[in-house]
Amino acid sequence: MARVEQLTDTANIDEEFHHIVKEIIGSRGRVSGPFSVLLHSPEIAGRAAHLGEFIRFESTLDDDVRELAIIGAAKEMNCDYEWSGHVAIARNAGVPENVLETVRMSGDITDLDHKYQIVISYGRELLGKKRVTDETYSAAHQLFGTQGITELTTTYGYYSMLACALNAFEVMPEPGKETLSR
Repeated sequence: MARVEQLTDTANIDEEFHHIVKEIIGSRGRVSGPFSVLLHSPEIAGRAAHLGEFIRFESTLDDDVRELAIIGAAKEMNCDYEWSGHVAIARNAGVPENVLETVRMSGDITDLDHKYQIVISYGRELLGKKRVTDETYSAAHQLFGTQGITELTTTYGYYSMLACALNAFEVMPEPGKETLSR
């Protein structure tokens, strides 16, 4: 059970912020996960949702790259909720099963497709070491360009922020969902 009440509708939110709840529902179909706890500060929830909407639905990154970064952030942040919410989306976006398993197990990336090696290395360095090496940055920049690497960095940062909220408030995935430990 989460540490705070999970707000999923307008019932316990001041009327002046109902539009934020409606915007979140409009873009995602419902209020759940990180937004259910972030709504205790409606402006934060709304602003976070706005950035997330761009990342998920308007980014120039290919779907497989974006979803690999999201599950990479989930792994680096040890966030079961985020993993469970995106691993199936990553599969549907074309991320191969061996790549998903490599991320889940923090495995060796040597035999993976070059693009996936770069995305995984970038996230592991950025979130794990808090810096990206020149070598990894250059490889990512060559693949994705300046706008793409900006969006990749922001994707890792955004989903790390959501993982902080999910982990701090102990928001758990729905029973039966795939988690980092399976």
